[in-house]
Amino acid sequence: MNQGTKQLFLQTGSLIGGFMVWVLISSLMPFIKVDITLSSTQIAWATAVPVILGSLLRVPIGYWTNRFGARKLFSISFVLLMVPIAIISYANSMFMLIAGGFLLGIGGAIFSVGVTSLPKYYAKTKHGFINGIYGAGNIGTAVTSFLAPALATEFGWRTTIQIYLIIVIIFALLNFLFGDREEQKVNLPLSEQINKVYRNPKLWFLSLFYFITFGAFVAFTIYLPSFLVNHFELSKVDAGLRTAGFIALATLFRPVGGWLGDKVNPFMILATVFFSLTFAGFLLSFTPSLPIYSFGCLLVAFFAGIGNGAIFKLVPLYFSKQAGIVNGIVSAMGGLGGFFPPIILTILFNLTGHYAIGFMALSEFSLASLVIVVWLYYHEKLEISAQIVNHAVDGICVTDPNGIIQRVNPAFTKITGFKQEEVVGKTPSVLQSGEHNNEFYKLMWASLSSTGYWEGYVWNKRKNNEIYKEWLTITAIKDDLGETKNYLGMFKEESA
Repeated sequence: MNQGTKQLFLQTGSLIGGFMVWVLISSLMPFIKVDITLSSTQIAWATAVPVILGSLLRVPIGYWTNRFGARKLFSISFVLLMVPIAIISYANSMFMLIAGGFLLGIGGAIFSVGVTSLPKYYAKTKHGFINGIYGAGNIGTAVTSFLAPALATEFGWRTTIQIYLIIVIIFALLNFLFGDREEQKVNLPLSEQINKVYRNPKLWFLSLFYFITFGAFVAFTIYLPSFLVNHFELSKVDAGLRTAGFIALATLFRPVGGWLGDKVNPFMILATVFFSLTFAGFLLSFTPSLPIYSFGCLLVAFFAGIGNGAIFKLVPLYFSKQAGIVNGIVSAMGGLGGFFPPIILTILFNLTGHYAIGFMALSEFSLASLVIVVWLYYHEKLEISAQIVNHAVDGICVTDPNGIIQRVNPAFTKITGFKQEEVVGKTPSVLQSGEHNNEFYKLMWASLSSTGYWEGYVWNKRKNNEIYKEWLTITAIKDDLGETKNYLGMFKEESA
């Protein structure tokens, strides 16, 4: 087994273990609130608090992974997770739940480790699929959502939490013994990496997209157990089983989303994702019956999973040299996306008596993201076109229908000596050498007017007044109605 495959198994297993611990409070809340008196708002805070550190810590953890390697980060994280497990197992007040839950966030923060480390072992064409497989480690939340209520019914919730000490000890030892000691390190200062990425709008667009997709996954994961028990009066174990099903579906389709991102334009995938989430949020906002509500939740699980996988195809694609810090920022925003919805839903329910506004917010945010994705898709196409023009060997000059220069490429400057700012707003006559009479140019424009095309040899003049010979092709660019919008001139210098 090569090192990449070995680390993929180890790190994905570690993420499963971390996420199993991360959602302990939300999974056991129906049992905890029996022993500790909590209001609906306090329950929302207690279940959401683990997301805070699980989000904010992802930024430095992504940076530290690049600097120190996944082996150290995973080992230390699992050792630290022993502390909140001990606190929560003896909790008898809201304060102890909040304190333990805050530190429990370390279990979610370790997500940044694998998405930063694993791409180092694989070619870029596999990054989406590999990060998708690793991201499927969030199945750990499904395991706890199903297992913890069953254990709590048999042994009590405090003993159940203490059982999880075994899990963190096992994964701490596995990473210490089998983690890659020779992992490639990146030791660039944190401030230098942040300065190189924070002005890039793609960073914040990706953060928004992950805020919606992973945020929806986390929010439903921590909110469904209590919601299904309180609103639909399901049993605790049944609610846990349904939540586990939601998590399993979202997890299953995460590597599918990453694989699709390797094969298809990721923006097309995200457009489909946000269109579907817009519909799902709209459906859930009407507080439907249990079957329809279940269908809406399954839509969220399916498309949030695909979206989560596709987004982490784009991160190493755009930020290969700053992958650690960018993975941290994007994943942190995703975690925060899971922190706010449960609290907002609870507050809105207390004010209005229903959840419609909260679910409609998911729909509207998804719709806004859909608009941005479509814009990015076409903007990327324009950028590709611009790159083709800028890297062309032939000189290129674009004019409006009246022959006024709108743009030239670097090859134009290299051949003629004129920079773009020196010719934009002028006509190509700035290059005329005087070697051709007016009849020559009249015939040229007559051909363009009748056929939209002209080609031939032209003697032109450089900025330094040197005359040179070029082969020039001029094409009329027309719109759908056949109206000329631009003229495109392409030329290459010929030996005299």
